Amino acid sequence: MSDDISDDMPDAPSGYHPEAVSDDLPDDDLRFPFEHPRLFDPPPEWQQLRGGCPVARAQLPTGDRAWLVTRYEDVRAVLNDPRLSRAAATRPDAPRLGPARPEPDSIMAMDPPDHTRLRRLLAPAFTGRQAELLRPRIARTTERLLDGMAEIGPPVDLVEHLARPLPIITICELLGVPDDDRESFKEWTDAALTLAPHAAGTVTGARQRLADYLRHLIAEKQQTPGDDLLGTLIAARDGDRLRPAELVTVAATLITAGYHTVANSLSNSVLALLRHPGQLDPLRGAEFPAAAVEELLRWTPGPVSGGTIRIATEELKIGSTVVRPGEAVIPSTASANRDADMFPSPDVLDLGRAENRHIAFGHGIHRCLGAPLARVELQVAFGALLRRFPGLRLAVAEEELTWGAGMIRGLSSLPVAW
Repeated sequence: MSDDISDDMPDAPSGYHPEAVSDDLPDDDLRFPFEHPRLFDPPPEWQQLRGGCPVARAQLPTGDRAWLVTRYEDVRAVLNDPRLSRAAATRPDAPRLGPARPEPDSIMAMDPPDHTRLRRLLAPAFTGRQAELLRPRIARTTERLLDGMAEIGPPVDLVEHLARPLPIITICELLGVPDDDRESFKEWTDAALTLAPHAAGTVTGARQRLADYLRHLIAEKQQTPGDDLLGTLIAARDGDRLRPAELVTVAATLITAGYHTVANSLSNSVLALLRHPGQLDPLRGAEFPAAAVEELLRWTPGPVSGGTIRIATEELKIGSTVVRPGEAVIPSTASANRDADMFPSPDVLDLGRAENRHIAFGHGIHRCLGAPLARVELQVAFGALLRRFPGLRLAVAEEELTWGAGMIRGLSSLPVAW
């Protein structure tokens, strides 16, 4: 099957101008997130903006406005700029992308020194070495899930029976969450990641239920310590000890980030592989290459925004655009990973791509803590799936597939046969 991505993009709208500032763009010229009619085709606005207005003002679903940064080098610079604060994005009056403001006690919403303290505490559990130590456990979980698929027989929904359960089982085992509670975690995180403008109550309610559960679980672990990550965090030294609210929010963040991103990456990547049989066929029955995982991370869809909103704490320039204090900036890793200045033939999936400095996991101090674990999960899952079912194929026409509309873009289901 040939690539389904066209390089013939429409011309940039007349409102887009290089080096534009906010007053030069009418509010109705650029509404973000962009429409995304097909899963693997990037919205044409990304290429238009990279070529003509790499730092553009956009209106968000909340009605707020933000600077949208689209070129690779600019995105990396934004991700590494201490003048662009995540903590400031938690203020009640700060511009925001989703219906509920970020949790101020989340590591994802902290600046140094709070971020440094928390990251130092969590980092030992998420090193490459620790991820490799978890590989046998992840492999056993994967084989058990594939046993279930084989028992059901084709067609089987890969999302329901592999892509979603594998990461939720992995992160819950890491944290020490009982098996019986995992389905509730899936429901809460699904609701917490919606972007619907009028869903603030749903998002807040889901977050609250997750937090209430975690407070109860933490209280139990304080009475009966375990050797899981939550137990380690509870037992931290006085100088590193987390405040109760931090402990709850850290656990919730790890569950949400460790589940949705991997689940959607897994299912989206399997579909991408099935759409490129010429590249997939040599990999069936062999160890899945680490380089192929990196290319799938670069090429497949992820968060619809491609980056977390930041607030300028002082005047600065991104390229030639002046950003003023209090203004919001969204660095789009989704656009950066398709930048032709960085990646030759960026819209082509090349599983053998040699130079691949993608930023699917971000960059700088907020680079994804769980990246090593996610890489192991994906490599194990792809390899085991293709060895177990070498004839894996879609069980429906691709046009019948649908995907969700939350913050992280992923297939709603993926029926497969073999």
